[in-house]
Amino acid sequence: MVEKLQRISGRVWLYPHDPDSDAIRASVAMIVDDGGNVLVDAGNSPQHAREIQQAIAAAGLDQPTTLVYTHHHWDHTWGACAWGDIETVAHSSATELLEVEAARPWSHQYLRDQVAENPKLGPSFRARALAVPDWSDFAIRLPDRTFEDQLSLRTGVQVRHVGGRHAADSSVVVVPDSGVMLLGDCYFPPPFHLRTDDDGIDFAMAKRLLAEGHRWYVDAHSPPRESPESET
Repeated sequence: MVEKLQRISGRVWLYPHDPDSDAIRASVAMIVDDGGNVLVDAGNSPQHAREIQQAIAAAGLDQPTTLVYTHHHWDHTWGACAWGDIETVAHSSATELLEVEAARPWSHQYLRDQVAENPKLGPSFRARALAVPDWSDFAIRLPDRTFEDQLSLRTGVQVRHVGGRHAADSSVVVVPDSGVMLLGDCYFPPPFHLRTDDDGIDFAMAKRLLAEGHRWYVDAHSPPRESPESET
């Protein structure tokens, strides 16, 4: 079902995450600008991307011209192949990580074989199978443009590498004039198949980001959170 695009603050809109944890559908944000709209993450599949495109059109907004990956994980990048003529931006370390993923022979049989070898992959790979019923139009899209520490887009959007245990290439996206920081999954623990009993939320990172004093903090698998210190 196609969700409605939700306005968070100023020029930042959000296509919400799926609360069903088995679906592994991250939220996708769009920042509106006269110089070209910026999409933050691509959706978890071509079908997910097409639903987001419908929601953008229904909201009366232009389709994006720039796509920023918060990190390379599948639920944030696998929809990119459905976004057409768009510039894709990511941290420099994402390129090699995505090249490895792109070289895999993705298919339902491959997913089954991988889960048989490593059952811890089950939750992720079952969600991938549901997200991509047909692999004929699927491809992993590599970044067109990369950065090291930070990047300022012409729209005033700031992209900053923060790393972390969830994904080494994790970046946050800040829209200062709207008071919004888009977090991706940066402070989350590692993916389930790589997680140990000692892994948990990176509270130190979360505290550092909260100390920056943005009004809205949006991770990819939770509703937007308004900072308790922000003025109402």
